Amino acid sequence: MKTGIAIRMVACLVMAWAAPRADAGTPATAPARPQAQSIDSATLDQWSAKFRNWHYWPGHVIGPSPKIEGFDNILGTDVPTVYQIPGDPKWYMSFIAFDGKGYQSFVARSEDLTHWTQLGLAMGFGPKGEFDNGGCVIGAFLYESYDLKAPRRLKKHEGTYWTLYGAYPRQGGYELRPGYEGVAGSQDGLRWKRAKDKYILSVHEADCGQWEKDCIYQPWLVEHEGKFYNFYNAANGSREQMGLATSTNLLDWTRHAGNPVLRNRPGGYDDRFCSDGKVFRDGDHWVMFYFGVGRGGAHIMAAFSRDLLGWTSHPEPLYKAGGNPSGLDKQYAHKISLVYDPKNDTFYMFYNAVPGRGGPTGGRGIGLITSKPLPRNP
Repeated sequence: MKTGIAIRMVACLVMAWAAPRADAGTPATAPARPQAQSIDSATLDQWSAKFRNWHYWPGHVIGPSPKIEGFDNILGTDVPTVYQIPGDPKWYMSFIAFDGKGYQSFVARSEDLTHWTQLGLAMGFGPKGEFDNGGCVIGAFLYESYDLKAPRRLKKHEGTYWTLYGAYPRQGGYELRPGYEGVAGSQDGLRWKRAKDKYILSVHEADCGQWEKDCIYQPWLVEHEGKFYNFYNAANGSREQMGLATSTNLLDWTRHAGNPVLRNRPGGYDDRFCSDGKVFRDGDHWVMFYFGVGRGGAHIMAAFSRDLLGWTSHPEPLYKAGGNPSGLDKQYAHKISLVYDPKNDTFYMFYNAVPGRGGPTGGRGIGLITSKPLPRNP
């Protein structure tokens, strides 16, 4: 989760809600090195083709100030993640809402993926003085399958549904550094609580790299061949890149020696940020949807891998900020959640759409683009 291209740090409390986070420190991009199993440009074009030419939904599906009972001061919404609960045909979406103090995670429900009903708080502020007192961002769920077209059904492990979550220790702004990651569990898929009292990743471990020394941000969980993978973005100064940690039990994590696995490209659309990666299996390879910051905006991008370790990004965004003619995402288009509905053979990509209006969050809410046009029913 980021806060403004202008300033993701909360040094600028108000700007903290733009897409990228900027910080007072001098950025340091990790030194370039050849990526393992680099993928050629023709293959990148082929693999990314299905994720282009999106159709836009005209407005936010969840607006900046949704009506949620007991929460009257919501200034913006962010970080959507859509999922399903086994045995329930409905769709659910976790998202965060910012109230000026920090953010908490909420959940909404839908039968058609376009009209959403608010259900309430999913995970609130942690205890005072602890690593998640300033905010909890769920959404890195353990799914039954990570195949691109598979249902986003939650999976129980040892009798519990699981999510990794981003967290911040202090209230008073948006994503006040340094940032942590925790792990939470749920019995019903709607209300979540810590599964471990101590954070699972932070800037304080001995193996924390220079590229991530200032802040740890949002995780993404993948299970593959008996191992759990945590793809996370982190910052050195005002640059963010993607790293990887692995686990065999969801509670104890080890950083990948080759971090960062996705790096900034000078002059590219991800010159400043490679952030909030979401990883899925697509046939014989993996795709990571992430957002890049560069060339004056925050845009939705994709990288590809054959082994989950070596990643190659396509240089062109899948969707650029400003693509919606209404101006809904004029400033930023980022932080996606992708689901497939077999009933109409359509991909739905939810994302944080920021028009850049006045106010502390720029009018940010949850937008939607789809692979096929949808009927505009009221």
